[in-house]
This record gives sequence, C-alpha cells and structure tokens, in this order.
Amino acid sequence: MKVLVTVKEVAEVDDDFEIEGTEVAESSLEYDLNEWDDYAVEAGVQLSEDGPADEVVSVTIGPERSEETIRMALAKGVDRAVRVWDDAIEEEFLDVAGKASLLEAVVEEEEPDLVLSGVQAADDSFGATGVALADRIGFEHAAVVNDLELEGDVASVRRELEGGVEELTDVDLPAVLTVQTGINEPRYASLRGIRQAQRKEIAQRDLGDLGLDAVDVDSTLTLTEMYEPESESDAEFFEGDASETAGKLAAVLREKGVAE
Repeated sequence: MKVLVTVKEVAEVDDDFEIEGTEVAESSLEYDLNEWDDYAVEAGVQLSEDGPADEVVSVTIGPERSEETIRMALAKGVDRAVRVWDDAIEEEFLDVAGKASLLEAVVEEEEPDLVLSGVQAADDSFGATGVALADRIGFEHAAVVNDLELEGDVASVRRELEGGVEELTDVDLPAVLTVQTGINEPRYASLRGIRQAQRKEIAQRDLGDLGLDAVDVDSTLTLTEMYEPESESDAEFFEGDASETAGKLAAVLREKGVAE
C-alpha cells in the first residue's frame, strides 16, 4: 500500500510587519510546515510503522525554499517527496482548483491507495483542497478525520462534525482523508532522522513533467490589496499596585458614567 501525504509550507507573520506592494515583506515572514499537515504526516508514518503502508510519499507545491520544510517531513519518517513548481505557478495566487489540478497529476503518476491531507492550511484557510482532489480523481473521501484504522481495503474513520457530534464511518480505498488536529501526537524529528532526510529523494516536477500547461493553474482569485488595519480605539494601562490601579480604574468608570 502506498500513502501519499500532501504537505504545505506556510508563512507566519511577525507582530510588526512591513508591506511591499500587495504582499507582506519577505523579511517579516517565517516559514514552517502547516500544522494540520504535520498531523497527516504522522498518520502516514504510523501506517508505515504499523504495517499497512509499504511506502509514504509527501507532495508539496512550493518553490525551492520549501525543501527545508519538506526535509522535516522526511526526517519524521516519510520515505521520499515530490515538489511541484513552475514559473507559471509563481505568477499565480493559486486557488483550490489550481492546487487540485496539480495534485491530481501527481496522484496519476504515483498511484497511491490512500491520500492524506490536512483539513486546512494556516495561511489561506480554504479547507477545500483535499475534498476537491477526491472529486477530481474519483476517490471516496472523508473530511475532518480525527481517528483512523485500516482493515484491508477499508478505512474506519471517526469524523468531527458541527456541535461536537462525531460520526463513525467506513471508507473504501482508494480514498482521500483530510486530517484534523488531535488525531495523534506529531513526533519531533530526531537527529538521526534529520541526517537520513538529507539523503532521501525530493523529485522535482514542473507543469511539463505533469502534462499540464499554464492554463491549468489559472486562478479565479486576484490579490488586489493588503494593508494593516487602523486601530479604532486606544488602550490605557494603569501602573501601580492593586489598590492604586483599582482606584484609577474606578475613577475612569465614574468619568464614563459606568459607575456611580
């Protein structure tokens, strides 16, 4: 059995950041593995350690910079990785359809039995890529999975629904499952794993390699403006011990007509 795990490098913005054009300045960003995808990686590696999976492959859509993040997935036990990138992709703000097109081509190449994806990404929070991929490739799917057991060609999953309701269901393989946080406890990469990751393969694919062209990643989304919101109120801080600050607060409340 082959498990394909989709992973994404996401950017985190500093508290104080600068904007260049319509983007946050590169100097204000730090990059890391998407939190939800970290749980998907752990689920795939556990399937390999427990026996059902013979190989775990990760796939990411990202520039060369993202290989450092991919290496972390390899260090945690993923066997090899595929990185998809192209100049045409770099010029686009990829929407769900564009991502699904790229991942669909990788699925056709890799022919996995099970695809694991994080429920959503911390940067765009679309939360639809995994389900859109399942629709494209004709796999059964289950979303927001927080427990997974494999028995032959059937995945028994528990899904987290609205209002605290949970659903138990069986999904026939091949399938796509989007993984929720809490399904497991992602491991830290060991020093040995980090060293081994440097020798593992990261295959690079561009649009031509995947049999696609620029029109296949045309996005319906356009980023038109980004700005730092203006503060609409001010905060006042009181200094001193508890008695002093309580007195100052009481005075302000009386002034505002809140307290008598």
